[in-house]
Amino acid sequence: MSAIKLEKKIIYTGTITLKTGLHIGGTNAALNIGGPDKFVVRNPINNIPYIPGSSLKGKMRSLVEIAKGCASVDRKGNVGPSNDPNSISGKLFGTAGDSDSSKPSRLIVRDAELDMNACDFSNTDLPYTESKTEVAIDRVTAKANPRTFERVPAGAQFKLNMVLNVFEGEDEAELKATLKDAIQLLEDDYLGGHGSRGYGQVEIEIIKEETKTY
Repeated sequence: MSAIKLEKKIIYTGTITLKTGLHIGGTNAALNIGGPDKFVVRNPINNIPYIPGSSLKGKMRSLVEIAKGCASVDRKGNVGPSNDPNSISGKLFGTAGDSDSSKPSRLIVRDAELDMNACDFSNTDLPYTESKTEVAIDRVTAKANPRTFERVPAGAQFKLNMVLNVFEGEDEAELKATLKDAIQLLEDDYLGGHGSRGYGQVEIEIIKEETKTY
């Protein structure tokens, strides 16, 4: 096995601004009579909503794989993550599998904390969030089935932090271009759940790009 050497880390900091309400589901830890049916994920220590790095990274990866045509498809037609470490997605996000096809991710995506100073939460009906009731109609019986979702409201901002590891001999420009494409694809799509109903539209701004060499 040949050795590889870390050449640099590129640290990105920025903001994720919600254009519409965001729902990334958390655990319904307690029965809440009259409250939402579906809750958002929160930090259990301070009860503040956040965006898990896994949700952000996973969405960017899936969008890149679909856009670049490198997603895997099984015999039943189910679309899954790329297994090719040499694909444009595999080079940035890595691949899982046996020792011959696995490759560690070059991108670290941190959990995004809510910026408490960027938005006024004093009028929200829940701590830092809103409740939104929707009604599903049975197309056969016409029976109404109301559901209430918890959302972080439009206008809220989260602190973005990502780290791109570049190893010796790798194409830094290609990795950065893929990450830029992933961000643009996410802005044109949605983050979290229920995006087809208007949830999860975001705007991402990279404020600072810092390079550390080793």
